[in-house]
Parts: sequence; C-alpha cells; structure tokens
Amino acid sequence: MTTKTTARAKTVKLSTKPQAVAMKKHSMDVIIRPRITEKATLSAEKNQYVFEITAKATKPSIAAAIKDMYKVTPLAVNITHTPAKKVRVKGREGVQSAVRKAYVTLKKGDKIDLA
Repeated sequence: MTTKTTARAKTVKLSTKPQAVAMKKHSMDVIIRPRITEKATLSAEKNQYVFEITAKATKPSIAAAIKDMYKVTPLAVNITHTPAKKVRVKGREGVQSAVRKAYVTLKKGDKIDLA
C-alpha cells in the first residue's frame, strides 16, 4: 500500500485587531474653493471663513487641509449642507446645485488672504 502525501497549504493567521490605515487626503481633495459672497466677506472680519467642501470631507480632514494650505490653525470647524432645489429663471425651470460648506473659525490675529 502506497500513501500519497500532498503538500498542505499553510494557513496564515490574521490578527483580530483592526489595523488603522492612515489615508492622507490631499488638501484639494477636501476643499473645493473658498466661498466669496457678501455674507462670507462679513464673517471673515470676525475670523470665520467659508469654504465649499467635498461630500465626504470630515471636520478633522478640513482642519488638516486648512492647516496645510494656509498655515493657520483652526479653532472650530462647522459644516452645513444646502440641498439642491428647483428654481425658475425667466420662465425656464432649472436646478440650483446642492452645496456643502465648512465654516472655519480662526483665533484672533490669524488671517487667510483669499484675494
């Protein structure tokens, strides 16, 4: 009687602890553009700046992007989302785009030059 031995595949033991994979987002992948409006200009005098952001941007990623792009440290980041809505202009129907905004508050003395 002959026995055939087959090579058995080694099992790889995976760790049960989740590995935190740090994905560094590029600043331009988080912040689309600064929002230059009358209201945003008035709030800039109070050290609060408004930026349009991507849909998946988070408060920590926005703070890191501001720190990277403008070399200032934000005190607070607030996020708002304005949904799309139907509008009429000169009798034609259209859609006003949805926008996601971040309000970034800086400490006194810090400024961002948006001009």
